[in-house]
Amino acid sequence: MDYTIRKATMDDRAAIKQLIAESARGLSQNDYSKEQIEAALKAIFGVDSQLIADTTYFVAESESGLLGCGGWSKRKATFGGDDYADRDFNELDPESEPAKIRAFFIHPQFARQGIARAILNACESEARAAGFRSLELLSTLPGIPLYRACGFEGTTQVEYELTGGQKLPFVPMRKKL
Repeated sequence: MDYTIRKATMDDRAAIKQLIAESARGLSQNDYSKEQIEAALKAIFGVDSQLIADTTYFVAESESGLLGCGGWSKRKATFGGDDYADRDFNELDPESEPAKIRAFFIHPQFARQGIARAILNACESEARAAGFRSLELLSTLPGIPLYRACGFEGTTQVEYELTGGQKLPFVPMRKKL
């Protein structure tokens, strides 16, 4: 399959938002209920314009459109899109704090074809070049196999409260660079 990986731009936000919804609904249904997925789409799964502004967010694109997206961050926020109010925009210290891997979503039609791994490799390379010595992320349950295969470790689930009394489990994971 032919695709390119490039830096996301602000003009990509609508397409990224659509991709996130399709990815969450299509790839999370074996791990989360429909109610959890919809609550997450309203609260924490969304476009993070700060990642785009920081030029640390990538999209994988083919002639048919966006196939995937994901990025890394030099900021303290662990997750959350523009609609998530609790993001910390303070910068991390690369000497003592891990960079954050953030907002990975792949279109269900193109899952398990190496796209997420290619985006993750680009993120790791840039974070390393920026002086970071390790990475961390909050993995959705369907993302755990990818991250484990890429050298991330973590097993303990944490839950985040969403609207409507829904809770969404994640697994914090880390990797040394």
